[in-house]
Amino acid sequence: MRFQKFSGLSETEAKKKLDTYGYNEIKDTGRASPFKILFRQIKHNFIVYFLLAAMVLSFFVGKSITAYVILVVILAVIITGFVQEYKAEKAIEKLKKMVMSVSIVIRDGEEKEISTKGVVPGDILVLRTGEKIPADCVVLSEKNLLVNEAVLTGEADEVRKSPVDDVNTPEKENTLYAGSFIVDGKCLAQVTHTGMNTKFGKIASLISSSQKALPLQKKVNKISKYMALIGITMAILTGVAVLFQSTLTPELFVELLILTIAIAVSAFPEGFPVVLITTLSVGAHKMAKKNAIVNRMSIIETLGETTIICSDKTGTITKGEMTVKEIYANGKSIDVSGVGYIGEGDFVHKGKRFNPQGDENLKLLLKTAVLCNDARIKRTGEDMVFKVVGSPTEAALLVMASKAEVFQEDFNPRIDEIPFSSETKMMSVMVEEGNQKMIYSKGALEILLDKCTSVQKGSKIIRLTKKEKNKILKQKAKMASNSLRTLGLAYRKAKSSKIEEMEKDLIFLGLVGIEDPPREGIRGAISSCKKAGIKIKMITGDDKKTALSIAKQIDLEYGKVLEGTEIDELTDNELSKIVNQVTIFARVRPEHKLRIVRALKERGEIVTMTGDGVNDAPALKEAHIGVAMGKNGTDVSRSVADLTLKDDNFVTMVDAIKEGRTIFNNIRKFVSYQLSCNTSELMILFIGVLLVPFFGWPIPLLLALQILFMNIVTDNLPAITLGLNHSSEDIMREKPRRKAPILNKHLFMLLIASGAIMALFVLVTFYFAFNVLGQAADNARTTALLTLICLEIAGAFNFRSFRKPALTRSPFVNPFLAVASALSVIATILIIYTPLNQVFQTVPLTLVDWVIGAGFGLLLMLIFDIFKRINNNTKRFDFYH
Repeated sequence: MRFQKFSGLSETEAKKKLDTYGYNEIKDTGRASPFKILFRQIKHNFIVYFLLAAMVLSFFVGKSITAYVILVVILAVIITGFVQEYKAEKAIEKLKKMVMSVSIVIRDGEEKEISTKGVVPGDILVLRTGEKIPADCVVLSEKNLLVNEAVLTGEADEVRKSPVDDVNTPEKENTLYAGSFIVDGKCLAQVTHTGMNTKFGKIASLISSSQKALPLQKKVNKISKYMALIGITMAILTGVAVLFQSTLTPELFVELLILTIAIAVSAFPEGFPVVLITTLSVGAHKMAKKNAIVNRMSIIETLGETTIICSDKTGTITKGEMTVKEIYANGKSIDVSGVGYIGEGDFVHKGKRFNPQGDENLKLLLKTAVLCNDARIKRTGEDMVFKVVGSPTEAALLVMASKAEVFQEDFNPRIDEIPFSSETKMMSVMVEEGNQKMIYSKGALEILLDKCTSVQKGSKIIRLTKKEKNKILKQKAKMASNSLRTLGLAYRKAKSSKIEEMEKDLIFLGLVGIEDPPREGIRGAISSCKKAGIKIKMITGDDKKTALSIAKQIDLEYGKVLEGTEIDELTDNELSKIVNQVTIFARVRPEHKLRIVRALKERGEIVTMTGDGVNDAPALKEAHIGVAMGKNGTDVSRSVADLTLKDDNFVTMVDAIKEGRTIFNNIRKFVSYQLSCNTSELMILFIGVLLVPFFGWPIPLLLALQILFMNIVTDNLPAITLGLNHSSEDIMREKPRRKAPILNKHLFMLLIASGAIMALFVLVTFYFAFNVLGQAADNARTTALLTLICLEIAGAFNFRSFRKPALTRSPFVNPFLAVASALSVIATILIIYTPLNQVFQTVPLTLVDWVIGAGFGLLLMLIFDIFKRINNNTKRFDFYH
């Protein structure tokens, strides 16, 4: 390959083309600017609007301290939401390393290193082994050029490329595509398309429109609107009740406004967005520790609703790394354990492990595998984990040999070779060993056997008979039926140094079966999905036979198999009718994947789509949850995905679904808990007004600032910790929720009952303090406030589990809740016994008051424990579906 025969563009020409075609980059349409995120936080947060109204009313009636506190709460809600979402938006950008940042081009007759963004049509690229291709181009000249196009086709096999005859009319075998990479050889290539005009970019453009709806945000907004409606209704009813009792005067009007503020504050869990975002943020952090990076936190609970996983085979269910699984040598079949590019595994014959160093035949085969090989493996720093340079197929041979501690460095370098070509389908090398020259060969079995006259049997060499040949071919067919690719290996002593004599009279050593194996742990993950009621559909560009073979290996129960050509013949309506019956989709193109996902959504399924290549990106965006690969995934697929798997492991995705289910259960717990607290506050204020004529109580029973304190501190802190509950043991044995609301009717009944009991206990407390003990209004109000705080803390322990009791379990099952409860008590002490009591209009209490509050809290826990025990036996109430 002579570089000097191409002068390339001049710098002036390149600059003009850059002005014409723009930068060579794939535009990311999925990211939002900080201003958009902030606007979204304000626009879609219904609680903010209601709190703003309460703040304005507070200023109007002269309650400036209350108004300023509400303002601080509003800012905290908006800022917290913005920071968390902005961090989530930024996290995924760190994974954007798909296209190499610099490229070597020939300009003005010289090789120059430039930013990949600056590559323009007409540039001549110098590409070598291991480099990613930055633009679509045609091959001008090459040597042993092999390309991996898995990011575009989904196929792990390398593709051989050849020089073009006419640059204006290139064929597929002459074309290199952006995003693919060189696995072997080198070439000069002329750029034809850059950026969004490449094949890589055109697929990216399919995903540039329509934003996903966020189901969790809709559910939260729905609850917020209901609470607003309840708050307004309660305010009107309370106002009417007051007016029926008294004549409207300016003083009464001010009292009504103050009461309205109190009701507005009590109707809304002000810290609800903060608790929600904190729960999701902590969940995202947990998932990141398990190698699952969340792109948009709002999708975490949707992940837990998944009913169907559409998974790409290559690189997701399989490792995307070729692995030798079987060796046939000396008339026996040997299994090789281990997966991918990790040099750990055993050689097993008839169920027994053995040392390959004690088998002369196998030692020769391993030696041939590493000597007749153009790939290289390098240690990554982790023990026996290798980084591959070169062909994945040849790398598989090197990793196989490393499991027997046989390495290329152990032998002399080759002195001559016949490189592999698509015509000969063989490769041979000559190596000098002492005074003897040796030939080592590998290639397609049928072709290699034709070059062999003998076969190695242990330490003996015998004639290769037709019977022996048929036996070998039969073994090859057996391997092929298991979707193993086969390579034959042979050797001999060199009789001369003539290259044309190298591949004659070879001695057959054996053959190896190579596959792109399933990931370890995949069977367990699929079994877990089955128990959880989640169906798995394999969607692949591979053929039907290969897909079925993998399905059998991973214990994937398959029904109907549908190929891309068959999908083409179906209308969208016809596809929708049969899509649930199909488990495996083979030979599919990007547009097929889109249609499959849409058909499943049409059937009411919650679809999670996993994939690693550009061809998966449109379907990733269309699915409810798009899951991309962090190691081998493309820039485009990661930019649209909701979740990125750092280890590219299907098992990690299933773990993420489990975490999603846990988080949704926790959301239900803290939402039910917080709304039960708000319900009790509304009932206390409303019923308190109704009882004023009978008991002479002050209006309102609890002040707006006191309610705000409880909402932000004494129920927010426990609520946050409810979001940190561990998952239940049977979380993956429950059926999917299928777009279940946060609050089902049974949960709604539970929170109303809890709120009513709490309100009853507080009203009884106020009556006892004010009417029986004859305490002043401020004193009775403080006692009622303390009682409600104790009840809210007890309620948090009740909502820790919908099935397990609170009184008989350790308070440290959730240690965070125990700490939050202690902090709530400390905060309560501060507003009662320090100068802060002037702000919150409280007074110091006696031990009797504390006993009343704590006693009612324990009573509430006892009532709930009795209810749980009864419900566990009767199963009348279902709080999970």
